[in-house]
Amino acid sequence: MHVYPFSAVVGSDDLALALSLCAVSPSIGGVLVRGEKGTAKSTTVRAQAALLPQVTEVTGCRFACDPAAPDPACPDGPHPGGAAAQTRPARLVELPVGATEDRVTGSLHLQKALSAGTAEYEPGLLARAHRGVLYVDEVNLLHDHLVDLLLDAAAMGRCSVERDGVSVSHAARFVLVGTMNPEEGELRPQLLDRFGLTVEVAAPRDPQVRAEIVRRRLAFDADPDVFVARWADAEAALTRRLAQARDRLPQVRLGDDALVAIAEVCAAFDVDGMRADLVTAKTAVAHAAWVGRDEVTRADIAVAARLALPHRRRRNPFDEPGMDESLLDELLGEQPPEPDPDGPDDSGPDGPGAGEATPGRDDRGQGSGAATSVAAPAEPYRTRLFTADRTGRGAAGRRSRARTTVGRTVGERRGDTGPIHLPATIRATATHPCVVPVAGTTETTHGWQVRRKVVEGREANLVLLCVDASGSMAARQRMTQVKTAILSLLLDAYRRRDTVGLVTFRGDRATLVLPPTNSVDVAATRLRELPAGGRTPLAEGLLEAAETIRRHRLREPDRRALLVVVTDGRATAGPDAVARSLAAADRLAAAGIDAVVVDSETGRFRMGLAARLAERLGAEHVPVGEVHADALTTVVRGRAA
Repeated sequence: MHVYPFSAVVGSDDLALALSLCAVSPSIGGVLVRGEKGTAKSTTVRAQAALLPQVTEVTGCRFACDPAAPDPACPDGPHPGGAAAQTRPARLVELPVGATEDRVTGSLHLQKALSAGTAEYEPGLLARAHRGVLYVDEVNLLHDHLVDLLLDAAAMGRCSVERDGVSVSHAARFVLVGTMNPEEGELRPQLLDRFGLTVEVAAPRDPQVRAEIVRRRLAFDADPDVFVARWADAEAALTRRLAQARDRLPQVRLGDDALVAIAEVCAAFDVDGMRADLVTAKTAVAHAAWVGRDEVTRADIAVAARLALPHRRRRNPFDEPGMDESLLDELLGEQPPEPDPDGPDDSGPDGPGAGEATPGRDDRGQGSGAATSVAAPAEPYRTRLFTADRTGRGAAGRRSRARTTVGRTVGERRGDTGPIHLPATIRATATHPCVVPVAGTTETTHGWQVRRKVVEGREANLVLLCVDASGSMAARQRMTQVKTAILSLLLDAYRRRDTVGLVTFRGDRATLVLPPTNSVDVAATRLRELPAGGRTPLAEGLLEAAETIRRHRLREPDRRALLVVVTDGRATAGPDAVARSLAAADRLAAAGIDAVVVDSETGRFRMGLAARLAERLGAEHVPVGEVHADALTTVVRGRAA
């Protein structure tokens, strides 16, 4: 299999530098590559891995022990001094998004356990990645239980397995490299912080550069051997440079002045914890070694900060990644460029007034005949937990009860897939052994009655927000309260790994503002820009929500939907508006869609229309002030008193 040459990759200078620095100093902690689709993220990572120095390991050791410093707790050890050694290329181990837990950490060797009755450990992907690179494509789609395993291994440098009668611990130190498309959702903060460096990549806009990329790719596809040979000298030069930088690394001096400058930068950017300081220091040392210096300078610190700090400044998934370059230059004593004396041109589409709401126009830029307003939400808060009824069977998550692959074992079953229930298998075989033919003979033998675990845990859902944006919601205080509640629900959906969608209705129609996606920050952006005004087409909103859920069920039949309708219950658009709204609610109830109605009606005198809508939907009715988890506790205590 031919690997695209690393030196032939165009337009990813920051990515190439970050990967090279991690190759020089693996203790940096790896690289997270964020970027739009089709930007050669995976190609670059695989190409760089081919340049890594070879690994010397104890012959026959399945855990890649270093002969010079073998792991004293190696399951294949202890290894005596002077043990036979072998050399091999560094491994790039790919962790699939759909991998099972036992494949990642290793498990009991089932064949030997059933045939010979011996409990032998079979290593997993973490053991194979030791002293190499662990690559996770679409890392933001990784299941939570696998994220937890990576967090433990990355923090401790070891993998521990305690299950199925196996108790094993082995070294698992690797460079973690992940790629992701932010449009498909963000990473959990804990895993995000484990990546030493982060890089944003985008397709170049220069036509000449784009043409060169296509030219090289076509040449590689036409004749990989010729193309690789053409870049062989450049690849060899990069390999030598990596080796020289690794040799120089221990001699690079990090002076007290440089260390204080790193601390000042990290404190000024208000990052959490001390990992940012450590990673920035290690990256600055690696950069000095990479460029051939024996002492860290402020230029090295600037490069390190730009790679190590942006992803550590995000407090929640709605914060924009990045950092203030001018502040970094000021802290490191670099002079920013002089401003344009003529000032910016404010007459263009991005000048003053751009993006402001225009009275009499809706969110599609069409006249609506009624004034609109845009209210900003306040800071989000912790919400109540809203769940779907009954027990589902969707993807592992953190919201509703479901039969999943992770959780607590509640029973056993027959089947060909899923984790094996070893005690149940032994019991079933002992009481009712099956007879199977021996291949190539007329004889038979006793076979195993394999049983699988029935596991109950939590699943992720589709949380579809159906939001009333009509004139009755346009009062700034009310819309601010509603938007804050919705933003809080989006933050809760992010933490529970849900898919989210957003339907709004105002004027005379409903709009699918955001099709179901894992990117809650996109939903938050659309929400902030949402105007309010006009009549209330409640029926159209409910019907659009029903159609969205129907289409999503065709794509993901196992992912249950939770519809959250945010409205005061009024229906004022079109003839028979109230009757049509109730008929749409009956349709949703007949489809078995779990729903919650968040009642936005406020004030002393209330009509109670949202409560009536919730009754027809078979949904839970929640006043907007009780979406807050702490507010619910206060209400319950008050009612009890």
